[in-house]
Amino acid sequence: MATAAEAALAKGPLAAALAVGVDALARDQIITFTKYVRLVLPLDGYVFWVKADLVSESALLNTSRLNSFPLNAAPRVIDPAPTLDAKGSLHQVTDTRQDETETYAVNKLIFTSEVEVSDLNEVNPAMLWLATYGGVRFAFSSRRSFYRQADLYHYVGDAVYSDMAPQIIDSLAGFDTRNVVVSNSLPLWLALNGYAPAYAAFGNRVPLYPSFLLPNNLAPPFAAVHIPPGQTNALQATPSFDATLGHYQLVTEPVKITLYGLRNFSALDFLDCVNEYSLNTDNFGVMNMPVIRDEKRTQTELNAIGMKKSIEFTISYYQTTARNIARQLILNAIPTYYIGEQVAA
Repeated sequence: MATAAEAALAKGPLAAALAVGVDALARDQIITFTKYVRLVLPLDGYVFWVKADLVSESALLNTSRLNSFPLNAAPRVIDPAPTLDAKGSLHQVTDTRQDETETYAVNKLIFTSEVEVSDLNEVNPAMLWLATYGGVRFAFSSRRSFYRQADLYHYVGDAVYSDMAPQIIDSLAGFDTRNVVVSNSLPLWLALNGYAPAYAAFGNRVPLYPSFLLPNNLAPPFAAVHIPPGQTNALQATPSFDATLGHYQLVTEPVKITLYGLRNFSALDFLDCVNEYSLNTDNFGVMNMPVIRDEKRTQTELNAIGMKKSIEFTISYYQTTARNIARQLILNAIPTYYIGEQVAA
């Protein structure tokens, strides 16, 4: 005779019938997920995902943001179980897309499980679970269409696009940490995070991040650097070369800095810092007359306006300068790993 505890856990008539259907479709199918850890290059803020068991001991134990630990240090498993086995039914839909520069397949996958897979529910910007099935690598971005009466859990996500595959690192051998990815002035702006002028009043107190690559749910104050694609133009007709064949070409581009959580005086201090940085370093020149503008950031539930401002710059710089700045940064900055609540560089 069933105990009270067993009766409480028993599925209802609808859930039991649906579970039989899932079992028939799945045929005891098990999907194995592998844990990956978020890695951020300090040079230009690019995000990569590194297999969890490749993260070194020093990456875990050193909490400094500027640390010179070697990426190929003796690996240490950061989790006694860096893989996850989940039983359920996997449904796949493939759609071919064609645009100006590439033709690629988009594989959308729906994983239906009879039990809640708590690790897939966890919202953790520092961790990613990836699985491979039928030669397709995928992750889940959402849980959808959950009905308590049905007692089924549906996890939905796209397979990794072919052009995004290089962002996933399964081996650190040959991984390049000494060259920037971007060709614009972003490294020059990120160098402001460590700018220490002779006069402390002109120092930067606002951390800058690349647009579209900010950490999840970041608390103000912070700033996003956005450089519109396709708006970098040459001021110098052809590049020049130095004795070591270093490439130099004077270019110009617009840059929008969006500030969050700053009052007027702090925003003005930031603008003064940028002007001082330009004069002292010659990393770039300011060609326009930038001013601070108030933006509207709303939330209906609060009936309030957030503290959001923006500054638009038009700058000129030598494209090789960004590369030189990155070379200076790499002497004392290494990719940053985000591991749960702990930040380790």
